[in-house]
Amino acid sequence: MKIHKAILPVAGFGTRFLPASKAQPKEMVPIVDKPIIQYLVEEAVASGIDEIIFVTGRGKRAIEDHFDMSFELEYNLVEKEKRELLKIIRGISRLANFVYVRQPIPLGDGDAILRAEKIIGNEPVAVLFGDDLVDSKVPCLKQLLNVFQRYQHPVISIEQVPLKEVEKYGVIKGMKIEDNIFQVKNIVEKPDKKEAPSNLAIVGKYILTPDVFKILRKKPNKSGEIRLADALAIYAQSNLIYAYQFEGKHYDCGTKLGFLKATVDFGIKHSETGEAFKKWLIKKFNK
Repeated sequence: MKIHKAILPVAGFGTRFLPASKAQPKEMVPIVDKPIIQYLVEEAVASGIDEIIFVTGRGKRAIEDHFDMSFELEYNLVEKEKRELLKIIRGISRLANFVYVRQPIPLGDGDAILRAEKIIGNEPVAVLFGDDLVDSKVPCLKQLLNVFQRYQHPVISIEQVPLKEVEKYGVIKGMKIEDNIFQVKNIVEKPDKKEAPSNLAIVGKYILTPDVFKILRKKPNKSGEIRLADALAIYAQSNLIYAYQFEGKHYDCGTKLGFLKATVDFGIKHSETGEAFKKWLIKKFNK
């Protein structure tokens, strides 16, 4: 079963990036010369996705504008004969078919995903959260899709983290069935390191099946919020879920430190800035 749709929940306030996120979406903060959200869209497209569903909120119009055509800008680039830039700009709006739905009240990531349910219909879907950037030869989402094609059940991306850091993440309890593949028995949100079932932390990339949406609609969290992790934990009690320890380097761009690490590493790899930036870093830290 081919998956060709992806949900990108981008309705959050981005409070960890204030004041930068006060007047622009956190997802639009650039790493070198490209906003974080574009890296995720490109990952999805490179994995075979052709329809992107953004779940937005107030103050997120910049995301819609970024993936839309910009006649005035394109005309200006034509006038100035900046053809390479024109090609890049036109390519953004042609990456995929873009759909936008609103989450009017921030009631959790599960609620955001539910907002796209009618667009998804009765089919599996990919979900990518805007904080998690993975640099890899094979796109991280493509790796998950390969696992899904084999097992036809929900798939969660995971990575090993130091035990002292598990309290920052959702952590799986699982049984290893193949190299890098685990059958999930439970999910524990932000456990104390003494109570953590493992040090396998969830990264914000998933493949979900329609049955997961049925649990989300039941609002499994007593706080009133609808959390994806809660729904998956319930689902795992009587259904199969797989977790895949992906190959690649993960950057948590929802934290300032993770964002800075991504900026440096992508800056070094960038075709325009790479060599000069690397020389500058060497000179700076060898003083």
